Amino acid sequence: MRHTLNHLLKKYAFYFGGDQPYVSWLERFRSVFGVFSGLLLVLFISRYLGDLSGVNEWLMASLGASALLVFVLPQSPMAQPWAVIAGNTLSALVGISVIHFVGDPLIAMSFAASLSILGMFILRCLHPPAAAIALIVVLGNVMNYRYAIFPILIDSAILVLVGAAYSNLTGKSYPNRPK
Repeated sequence: MRHTLNHLLKKYAFYFGGDQPYVSWLERFRSVFGVFSGLLLVLFISRYLGDLSGVNEWLMASLGASALLVFVLPQSPMAQPWAVIAGNTLSALVGISVIHFVGDPLIAMSFAASLSILGMFILRCLHPPAAAIALIVVLGNVMNYRYAIFPILIDSAILVLVGAAYSNLTGKSYPNRPK
């Protein structure tokens, strides 16, 4: 019976996170503290800039997902500055453009996400949270292209700068250097 149970656990562990590599507790705390302090700093700066400029939209909802990539997986190609900044900004521009041409929100969301992914492929800036930005823009009926600059581009750039400082201060190389 014990042999059968062990066999089943090994066989199905993959479906319950068994494929995830082990991460030390020190690295877990380093990553979590990085996300917390990095997001806090980015949100503080962005809110301040929003107050200065009189813009109410100073936050992008997918910032948390971008922070996970930048602070937890800084070596990932999808966490590199070009991917984060260009992917997020492009997706916002695509989403806003789609709203202007497609009236049905369901079709607009599908177009926005798929076209933003195509654009990210073309520009070599794949960043998964960026596809969510295209959906968020359509769901929020954001019609002003200014949104792609602030908060999207500005928040993304600040996140990358804070992520680079934090990673390098804590012994992680970010961004990746070409070899």
